[in-house]
Amino acid sequence: MSKIFVDACLRKETPYTPVWMMRQAGRYLPEYMEVRAQAGSFLKLCHDPKKACEVTIQPLDIVGVDAAILFSDILVIPDEMGMDLEFIKGFGPKFNDPLQTEEDLDRLIGGEEAADKLTYVYETIKLLKKELPEDKALIGFTGAPWTLATYMIEGQGTKTYNICKKMMYSNPEFLHKILRKVTDVVKHYMIKQIEAGADVVQIFDSWAAAIEPGKYDEFSWKYMVEIAEYIKEKYPEIPVIMFPKGVAAFIERGGVYGNFDVFGVDWGTPMALAKEKLGDKYVLQGNMEPCRLYSKEATTQCVEAIQNVMQGEGHIFNLGHGILPDVPVENAKHFVSECQRVSKK
Repeated sequence: MSKIFVDACLRKETPYTPVWMMRQAGRYLPEYMEVRAQAGSFLKLCHDPKKACEVTIQPLDIVGVDAAILFSDILVIPDEMGMDLEFIKGFGPKFNDPLQTEEDLDRLIGGEEAADKLTYVYETIKLLKKELPEDKALIGFTGAPWTLATYMIEGQGTKTYNICKKMMYSNPEFLHKILRKVTDVVKHYMIKQIEAGADVVQIFDSWAAAIEPGKYDEFSWKYMVEIAEYIKEKYPEIPVIMFPKGVAAFIERGGVYGNFDVFGVDWGTPMALAKEKLGDKYVLQGNMEPCRLYSKEATTQCVEAIQNVMQGEGHIFNLGHGILPDVPVENAKHFVSECQRVSKK
């Protein structure tokens, strides 16, 4: 049975434009909060294949999206490389041993050895392949090397990125060494997700906007492209989605290149600009402002506007970043049904 989401990624004919949402398995769903409470913590939930499988499937049953995205976290990679990760309530993720020296980097496990340690992720994917309806696609994912490196260097989330960016300008060789080591792990991690059963993979660069446009290729995009091309070489039939957030200027100056299938458009990038610059080369995904979900009227208005630009050709509906925790579930359902309504052929 064909999967509408996979078909759309490959620019095949579909009965309507498929839709899913970043962070769709998450805190806005009371059912998710129940399972998380049973697990005891966010990280324990990520490490429990049965519970991770359950929360991955919830938005398909409750909201009606066309694809499931694996429930996990981008930071399981540096965690399994040997860093000391904890999630602190009300604060977020924290590494108690941020990378400061070459010795700090050298002690971390790299390559396939590190990827092999993420067995709970692959077990979750295998369970999902048994549980998911045949027509629903499963999206595997990773954080981009730059986004992962920011946490590894800063030790936590940051608004200024001053430690990373100080390194970028004063010691770029060391930053490239970190990015290289992370890239090598991610390449194996993606292949292992596909071999476990992922139908599509997405590379998230959540902190892309922290890099000035003229430096973005050097410190992020080229590593993302290397990962995508590694996947395509081994599994050419598997769609690859690239999602760098906040890179309108990079798109406008013609910086996007590489062998992948879908480009995720963030909410700060006009869909018309993305279509003009990229629409002939890549399927476009996005890009409703997530806060529009607080209003059904604002949601309908935006869905119709995106449809007017894309006309259902080479497009996947999504938010321009993740759904927020206090969005009413009814409004998420409304978004999905409106995407289907305006795009039915």
